[in-house]
Amino acid sequence: MKKKSTIRIKMVLAFIGYNLIFASILAPFVLFWGPFESLKAVAVGAVATSRHPQVVQFFLSQAEIDRIMNLNAEQGVNVGQIISSNKVISDTGTGITIEDIKGTSFKGKVMLIKDPKRVKLAVTKEIGVTGERVSDLVKDTGAIAGINAGGFYDPNGKGNGAFPDGLTMHDGQLVHNNVGDKAVNIVGFDDKGKLILGEMTAQQLKAKNMSEVVAFGPNLIVEGKSVIKGDGGWGIAPRTGIGQMADGTVIFVVIDGRQPTWSIGANLRDLMNVFEDYHAVNAVNLDGGSSSELVYNGKVMNRLWNIFGERYIPTAFVVTP
Repeated sequence: MKKKSTIRIKMVLAFIGYNLIFASILAPFVLFWGPFESLKAVAVGAVATSRHPQVVQFFLSQAEIDRIMNLNAEQGVNVGQIISSNKVISDTGTGITIEDIKGTSFKGKVMLIKDPKRVKLAVTKEIGVTGERVSDLVKDTGAIAGINAGGFYDPNGKGNGAFPDGLTMHDGQLVHNNVGDKAVNIVGFDDKGKLILGEMTAQQLKAKNMSEVVAFGPNLIVEGKSVIKGDGGWGIAPRTGIGQMADGTVIFVVIDGRQPTWSIGANLRDLMNVFEDYHAVNAVNLDGGSSSELVYNGKVMNRLWNIFGERYIPTAFVVTP
């Protein structure tokens, strides 16, 4: 009798295991080839702009990917403003305020820094070898807070954030350039603490007295004008952004994502809307996904999507004491 019960349990477990494996294999085919156009649009937008776009390319032609991405950008989905915000830290001594924010599909953090000249760029000590965690970049520079900044490229296939992509400048000195004389969309502060966005070459950075710079995008708000059309065409994901108010206050935004019971994530329009609500005159999207992170006083303030913890990245915008 006991032997029969054991056999029956094993059969049930085998049946469950088989169905789980079958469902996991079938899921991407249903997602990308199924009849659910809106679900497909969200998935394509999220994956195609991640570091693994080949996943989408395996299932769909480039023409179909372009059609869906353009449909997202033109029509827009999941567009929403902040539903609520709640101040969690307001330290007049450090000039820093941190607020929880909540939208229709996301939760996140906003940090406000009154003095823009306190925002610097931290760069991994071992460019070309390995990146560092945001918490390490904050600690190494003696800072009190920080967010992930620019993206990285991966010529060696290690995925360890060793090479910052584009143009990287710290304290007025160009520390990395993998684009030569090419102009790229830069995100950075000049020597007066103004957030500057736009296409620049390495030579132009020097001519315009830029101080702390990475390359990324797209821009969200430029000189008071919101520039994202539709939902932005990048899908829904964890997001990081940086902006500035007219009085110089710097705005860090980190939005959690890919956690259905907590926060699905945001599209570029959602991120732009957050900056609009905080009266930004300039704002830009930074590297997102599993890189999205906000650190304050040695603590990770948001809920990371990466199950392995903090990601190793090449650069972070940090707040000095």
